[in-house]
Amino acid sequence: MQNLALISLFAPFASFLLASIFALKQRSILLGFACSLLIALSTISSLILFFENASFNLTLFEWFIGVNFGFDIDAVSLSMMSVVGIVATCVHFYSIFYMEKDEGFNKFFAYLGLFVFSMLFLVMSDNFLGLFVGWEGVGLCSWLLIGFWYHNDKYSFAANEAFIMNRIADLGMLLGIFWLYLQVGTLKYSEVFAMVSSLEHNALILIASCLFIGAMGKSAQFPLHTWLADAMAGPTPVSALIHAATMVTAGVYLVIRAGGIYDLVPEVGYLIAILGAFVALFAASMALVARDLKRIIAYSTLSQLGYMFVAAGLGAYALALFHLATHAFFKSLLFLGAGNVMHAMNDELDIKKMGGLAKPLKITAIFMTIASLALAGIYPFAGFFSKDLILGYAFISFYHGIFLTLLIAAFMTAFYSFRLLMLVFFTPKRHSAHPHEASKIALLAMSPLVILAFVAGFFEHSFLEYLSTKLVFIDAQNGLVMILASVAAMLGVLLAILAYKFSWFKESIEQKSVYKLLQNDYFIPRFYHQFLVSKYASLCEVARKFDIELLDGCVRAMSAFAFKLSQKILMPNSLSLMLYFIVGAFVILLLLVWGV
Repeated sequence: MQNLALISLFAPFASFLLASIFALKQRSILLGFACSLLIALSTISSLILFFENASFNLTLFEWFIGVNFGFDIDAVSLSMMSVVGIVATCVHFYSIFYMEKDEGFNKFFAYLGLFVFSMLFLVMSDNFLGLFVGWEGVGLCSWLLIGFWYHNDKYSFAANEAFIMNRIADLGMLLGIFWLYLQVGTLKYSEVFAMVSSLEHNALILIASCLFIGAMGKSAQFPLHTWLADAMAGPTPVSALIHAATMVTAGVYLVIRAGGIYDLVPEVGYLIAILGAFVALFAASMALVARDLKRIIAYSTLSQLGYMFVAAGLGAYALALFHLATHAFFKSLLFLGAGNVMHAMNDELDIKKMGGLAKPLKITAIFMTIASLALAGIYPFAGFFSKDLILGYAFISFYHGIFLTLLIAAFMTAFYSFRLLMLVFFTPKRHSAHPHEASKIALLAMSPLVILAFVAGFFEHSFLEYLSTKLVFIDAQNGLVMILASVAAMLGVLLAILAYKFSWFKESIEQKSVYKLLQNDYFIPRFYHQFLVSKYASLCEVARKFDIELLDGCVRAMSAFAFKLSQKILMPNSLSLMLYFIVGAFVILLLLVWGV
């Protein structure tokens, strides 16, 4: 069993090493297959452990007192390992098609392998420091992959934005880890949760809040959300991997894993749930009017993360993890489908310049429709089961304000999902391109995700029972909630179909102030640029001038003075004077050494 865990963790690292050796060589499709098979090997190992319901701790060596280089294999980590592995395997095989003509093909697979390894390191670690190492690893890899085509300044800016915003949040997380270590003298989960109940309540609030700041950055929660949509600059398989199973879900995983802390500070958990509900609605509203194909899907990720944080904040960690798993399957399917559309449309992203693609991209249209039905929460697709459980738990726990917010967000989700489908596939043609279906390898790579988007929800009860060894089993099914959620979703779907089939929305709507507000993301990115980035740039310019004109000027004046003084001393050519200076300098040096 331990060998399987090591294979699961280090097979992606082997993929990274293999691709790195040939990173600067001519692209090789064979290398792509080799790396993909290594990721598949890791996934198979994770799934064997998952179905064997394995549970053990694996310690390699001690980092320092109280922190081992160790890994916990339990229901929570195995669920994450399996989800990460399945999505990463599909993305790897899909990337063979998507990146086949790119000069950086080999380097791309090296980055992907390191990305998967970092995420697995994060979820498998048995302590907060190991989690942080993996956390920083996925942050680094996201920077490498979002800015993969770094010759484009826009892509480089997006990569830097994601990296810097996450570093700001990670400072908060690091402070939380430091404070936790000072309080309990260890960072190992089992030891921390055994002692954490003895800590002062204020200390727990500080630790929980600092850890959540890190989660806010990684999972792009307001106000640290702007990087997520801009991260669409990277290659589409990267978007699928980041948004579905790796980087952005790490924040949710952190709250789930640190549940022993958050259970003791319900006020912090409630604030997390409030923020999650707000983000679910906030992101869905921006997706209603967005025209960029990938940004719409990115906003849907942001919205669904809000649902997960509601569940985690209210203490329903198993429900949050279940929605994380189902969401990973249909969201990665949506992104890969978007990659097919972009490939067919010569990288066009404006959905208002598409239309009529259902015929040439028949299979992609079917796949994306299935994913959209799952996202909208239509029975019997996966999203129906996991999303309704979160709505149900908010309802039966008497958080009716949160429930209503999520219900409205569910209606909006259904609407914008089918708005995308209608404008891309099922409305009259609005382009002059000659689109074609993706290759067979791409469609085969997407097929497991299609199946899981269909059937994953039916394993709701068995999955929650499986998690019950680590997380509290919660039965949140509620007939009234299921009816309300289904009606909201169906109304959203129906409205989108009718509105775009019969062209209810005229061009004049784009002149409305509300439309412009949503289209400009509530002007938050502009606010950040004008009042934070530009002011910071101005401060840097002042610091630059201060450094060059004042500090450097002082140094130059001192050197000029010293030069003139040396000339005056040397001009008399007095050997005895020079010897006095040497002896004096030597004495001063000895005094300084003795004093220190």
